[in-house]
Amino acid sequence: MPIELDDRGRALENDYFRRKEAELLEKMRSKISDDAKSLELQCPKCDGTLHETNFENIKIDVCDKCSGVWLDAGELAQITHKDEGGFFNKIFG
Repeated sequence: MPIELDDRGRALENDYFRRKEAELLEKMRSKISDDAKSLELQCPKCDGTLHETNFENIKIDVCDKCSGVWLDAGELAQITHKDEGGFFNKIFG
C-alpha cells in the first residue's frame, strides 16, 4: 500500500511541475513577442523609425521621416573599401 501512495505522490509532483513549466513558457513567449515589437530602432535625429535597406550589399539604416542614413559599426569601412578612388574613400579613407 505505501508504494501506491509514493507513486501517486510522484505523479502529483510531476503534474505540478509540468503545469508550472507550461506557465513559465507562456510568460517567456509573451515577453519575447513584446520585446520583438520594441526592437524597432528610433532615429536619433527626429525620432522616426529606422528601416534597414540594402546599399550595394551593405545593410544600412534609413529613417522614414527625415531620410537620414545611419551606419552600424564597420559599415563605413565596407563602403569606403568598395569605393576605392571615389567620394567616400577620399573623405574617410
